[in-house]
Amino acid sequence: MEQTILKLNNVVSQFSIRGQMVPAVRSVSLEVKKGKTLVILGESGSGKSVMLRSILRILPRNTKTMGSIEYNGEDLLQKSEKEMRHIRGNRIAMVFQDSLSALDALYKVGHQVGETITNHAKTPKEAVKQKVIELFNKVGIPSPQTRVKAYPFEMSGGMRQRSVIAMSLACAPDLLLADEPTTALDVTIQAQILSLFKQIQQEYGMTVILVTHDIGVAIEMADEIAVMYAGKIVESGTVEQVLGNPQHPYTKGLIAATPTGVKTERLHAIAGQPPALIDMPAGCAFAGRCSEKMSCCTSTEPGVVTVDDNHQVACHLMSESI
Repeated sequence: MEQTILKLNNVVSQFSIRGQMVPAVRSVSLEVKKGKTLVILGESGSGKSVMLRSILRILPRNTKTMGSIEYNGEDLLQKSEKEMRHIRGNRIAMVFQDSLSALDALYKVGHQVGETITNHAKTPKEAVKQKVIELFNKVGIPSPQTRVKAYPFEMSGGMRQRSVIAMSLACAPDLLLADEPTTALDVTIQAQILSLFKQIQQEYGMTVILVTHDIGVAIEMADEIAVMYAGKIVESGTVEQVLGNPQHPYTKGLIAATPTGVKTERLHAIAGQPPALIDMPAGCAFAGRCSEKMSCCTSTEPGVVTVDDNHQVACHLMSESI
């Protein structure tokens, strides 16, 4: 039986804005199996990044997170800040979306990667330098002995992203959170970064949660997929279940809007825009954009229905079909 390394149960993350609590993550429940890759798929603004940051508790002070986030059976939301500092970067690491802003422009990249090591273990300076060189070599940064002395602006986007990945690997974590790690990289570099993630996962035996809006990346990387919309998981299951047999209208819309490379194909955009989180509509958040909506969709929020094995869908259409 596969071991669960991370379990989210009814997680809610709310921002306090002008005296009003605005939910960015709304009652998210999911399980992540050890050694597997879970891809969180959805449009920008759907709450994917906030969910990752909720796990590590690195959200702004005006945020409140509720529910439970169990890592190896221990609730991270009940940990003290001191305990979380031991976990961050050590047991759970994160690759941020923008590699340039993730690195401090005033410090050499090698120094920043080395800090991750010294923050969690007393290590001689020379040993730290050698470890950083080994990490740079592992993630494919050319001339690592020279690059450890470089500042972020002296590196290309691809090398900066590899440096951030090296930083995340410094303490050999159990769980790696990757927030759109291929954003702003050209197609060739994207493919190299995804290949690097696969290689690292196999070598380290890590569990990966990867956030993306790119279905191609999801197909390439995922063991399981969770589709997120307006702060909620609307469909989840294996790649074959979610992308091969999509049941939620939003998932179907994402697939229909994705080019396959066929010159004669016609793409179908999802009409409308996601709802404003500060003024969420009653019922299903997708109802305003859904061509299959029913009267109940605008008044009652759908529950989660299990379609097949672990294939789950939050849609009134599923209730009607059972």
